[in-house]
Parts: sequence; C-alpha cells; structure tokens
Amino acid sequence: MRASLVRAVPGGRLIEIACDESGSDGENLTGGNTDVFAHASVHLPVEFAAHSLQEIRDRIRSPAEEYKANHLLREKHRTVLEWFLKPDGPLYGHAQVHLTEKPFFVVDRMVDLLVGDAGTTAVTLYREGRDAFDAEQWRDFLESSNNLLRVRNDGESDAPVNTFFRTVGALSRTYSGDDDGNGLGDILAALLAARSRADAYRARIVETPGVYPVLNPLLPAIVRTAAHWSGTGRPVSLVHDRQNMLTEERIAWLKETARLAGLRLVVARSDPRVQLADFLAGIARKIASDERGGRGDARLTTLLRPYVDHTSVWGDDRSWAVLGPATDGDRTMAPHL
Repeated sequence: MRASLVRAVPGGRLIEIACDESGSDGENLTGGNTDVFAHASVHLPVEFAAHSLQEIRDRIRSPAEEYKANHLLREKHRTVLEWFLKPDGPLYGHAQVHLTEKPFFVVDRMVDLLVGDAGTTAVTLYREGRDAFDAEQWRDFLESSNNLLRVRNDGESDAPVNTFFRTVGALSRTYSGDDDGNGLGDILAALLAARSRADAYRARIVETPGVYPVLNPLLPAIVRTAAHWSGTGRPVSLVHDRQNMLTEERIAWLKETARLAGLRLVVARSDPRVQLADFLAGIARKIASDERGGRGDARLTTLLRPYVDHTSVWGDDRSWAVLGPATDGDRTMAPHL
C-alpha cells in the first residue's frame, strides 16, 4: 500500500458501511450452485478504498474492466490474495464477513418454524442426522425441508407439506428403536407432531405472497451486519450493492428491525468500498466452502478467520473449529429474526 495513504475510518457520528454478498441462490438453498452464502461489510474512507483497488490492479495487471473475487483467487495471484487478507492488506481490522452454511440454515429455519425451538435442537438434528442416515435419505430430507419453507411453489399448495412429512416419517421409521441418547428420535417425533404448524405456514404464503422469505439468508445477514458495526453506539448506515431481494418494503423492514440510519443501493463498480466488500465476500465464500467440503487450504482459512463473524450460521463442527473466531467457543447460530 502506498505510504501516503492512511487507513483511518471516517470521522463524525454516522458510520457508513459498504456491503456486498456472494453465493446467492434465492430460496434454492439445497440445489443451487453453492453451499455457502457470504455477506461482507467494509468500513473505510472512499479515497483509501479507491487506492486499494488501484493497488490490486497494479499487482494483478489484468486488462479486465471490472475486477471480481475470481481474479484474486487464481493461483497465479496467490501472493495478492494473501496480501489482501493479511494485517498489512487494505481490510484488516476494518471488515467483517457473515457466513451461512446453506444446508444448516434450511434445517435451522425449519426447526424454528415447526418446533419453535431452534438453536441446539437444529444443531443436533443437523449433525446427528448426517451420520444416522445415508446420503440419499439426508438429501431428500434437506430438499423437502427447503421446499416446505420456500415461498414459490409451482405445484399443488399442499404438496410440499405432504412430501416433507412423508420424508420425516420414513426417517423416523428408519431410526425407530435405535436412539443412542443423542435426542434425534425425539426431534423427529416432534417434527411429525407439527403438521398443523406446517399447514398454517403454507396457508399464510398463499394468502400473503409477499411474506417475509424465511429461506433467504441475505436479510438476517444484513441485520447481523448492522448489529456488528453498531457496537460503538454510533448510528449505522449501509450502502449495499443492488439486489433484487432488497425491495422498498424490505429495506423499510430492515431499517426498522436493524435500527439503521439509512440503507441505499448502488452499482458495485460505482463505489470502491462496495467493490472491496465484493472481493471479500467472494473470497470468503470460496475459502469457507472448500473448508466445509474437506478441501480447505489451511493458510487461507487462517487468514480469513479474523474477519468471520462469530454469529455466522454454521452447523458443521469440524469446519467451524477452524473457520470461527478463536474466542468464539462453540457458538454456531445467529440470533433469529
């Protein structure tokens, strides 16, 4: 970084945070292109962010008009990627990333809806279920849970409910009489007893199509981002890359729920701070997904760790042990909305 630049945060009472995401598949969390959603936020002066982008261009020297995270993720640019995340890079101490493990998010939201007791119940179901059932059974369970919760439904209105309870019933019969004390059998029984809640939820979707989309991780990630940066007690305003999900109605909901002073949408390339957030989100999603899939790069995972929000929505204990902040203990879930 050029010596003439000073990485100082903007002064004044209001904090403006630049945000972007990576890995959005809407409500298709079990059959999309990615298994991780990442939402990054950056608190830097515009001038410093612009010079940081130029520094990245000078180091990579690609003729591309717009740089994306993939430029930094190429093996030939490994030194640039490491510099970007290291303490002497542009973001250290001034950026945060909230991770969502999509399959776990589906289980967490489904348990919250049907049992009203997410948290440890969702973690137990997710971790124990993956071991108790074969890959096909578990995949069918995740898909039926996803379809139960998603707003869009192209078939019969009660089809997602019927499929879900048929799937859970099959799992319960497979597991019946073989509960080793982990509580999985009791959780499956509680889900089977919650048919009325599932029917009521689907009815609300039909009656109110604009219902809050419980399966999209973007909104809770933004709420968590606001909470993170408001820790100083100063009001927070967000500038976010344009997203179809962020309608006027939902922006109003976010401003009220997250107590935001403002939230405005921009084209990412028009704000260098948002471009840096875009880089961090894409890089974090790739590193976290690789770690979750057993393909992790220990060096990159270690470099990402200081940026990871301790309330990221993550259920896989092995990968979280190396991704999550060292002072976090075993906390895996963000607060429910």
